[in-house]
Amino acid sequence: MISVDEAVARITRAFALLGTEVVPIGEAAGRVLAQDTIASFDQPPAPMSAMDGYAVRHTDAGIGAELSLIGEAPAGRPYAGRVDAGQTVRIFTGGVVTDGADAVVIQEDTERWGDKIRIKEAPRLHENVRPRGLDFRSGDMLRPKGRRLSARDVALLAAGDLANVTVARKPRVAIVATGDELSRPGEPRREGGIVASSTYALQAMVRAWGGEALDIGILPDRPEAFARLPEATKNADLIVTQGGASVGDHDLVQSALKPHGFAIDFWKIAMRPGKPLIFGRLRETPFLGLPGNPVSAMVCSILFMQPAISAMLGLEYRAPIVKARLASALRANGRRQDYIRAQLSRDSGVLVAEPFELQDSSMQKVFAQSDGLIIRKVDAPPAKAGDEVEVFLLEQC
Repeated sequence: MISVDEAVARITRAFALLGTEVVPIGEAAGRVLAQDTIASFDQPPAPMSAMDGYAVRHTDAGIGAELSLIGEAPAGRPYAGRVDAGQTVRIFTGGVVTDGADAVVIQEDTERWGDKIRIKEAPRLHENVRPRGLDFRSGDMLRPKGRRLSARDVALLAAGDLANVTVARKPRVAIVATGDELSRPGEPRREGGIVASSTYALQAMVRAWGGEALDIGILPDRPEAFARLPEATKNADLIVTQGGASVGDHDLVQSALKPHGFAIDFWKIAMRPGKPLIFGRLRETPFLGLPGNPVSAMVCSILFMQPAISAMLGLEYRAPIVKARLASALRANGRRQDYIRAQLSRDSGVLVAEPFELQDSSMQKVFAQSDGLIIRKVDAPPAKAGDEVEVFLLEQC
């Protein structure tokens, strides 16, 4: 058996940034930039009013001053003339500040009659004026290569007049469930059968992490069924199977695929849950063989599939591990790194981890209620309530 850290390193080394594609800005949220994005103009492109009011020369706009109204400047329709001594232009939020003006008096600080206004509160120089380039300048980098775009990022790039952006291609992850006992939700189940539930978790994880999930279906426990897998997954960047990774008579992944070009890198990891994990290649495509146990499959996906997808997107992966205070005692750990499901809370601002009493890896309800996984290193001594522990957060899962 190899360690979790070694397994992560060997898996991520097998992947590199995939190709790129250009997508419309409206479809760019959640995608990873493959190029730096550069502003091509100043924003705002001219001095603009931050308020509804009057564009003035601040030296003319002392308290009690009376100014002649010569025009107006709504947003998108600048006044074509110039503000000279004793003059003003009615202006609205987002309107271009008229040449000659250097301040905006808000509407509430004036009185108007006909084409005259009287100043009630004198403005400061540049008051209520957004200068050209306040937000960004031409040539500024708006967002760097390797960033996953948020909704706010997309708005920024759109403001920079970027109609399209170059992003990393989505990794295509083929997901295959194996086992005679499995059926899909809503389908008739044979006696002793179960629903292939973790398939849907893995598909959701792939999409959440920036990939494209390919549902290959359920393979029965017969060697001939595995013969079609190379053709069914020929367009995948990663093949992920569930089940068949252990040592039972019906665990067929390695033996059934070997005649079809399967080569193993490693098998078995010193961890709990998820020991019987397989990593290798099916012909030229990286292959991750997960345990069939639902929680084991999901934990292994979080620990190993997410870094692989990040590598294919050109992202630097950092495991979301934080420190927390243990709420109840834990016994000494054995020779496998343990991932203990736990709920998290705050006590006077301190993060507290409460492990569930039952940790059976078939218990999906417990896993769904968990906020994180307490990491127990190999041969860790007993831990008492109040001890500091490391917790792998499940926020993106």
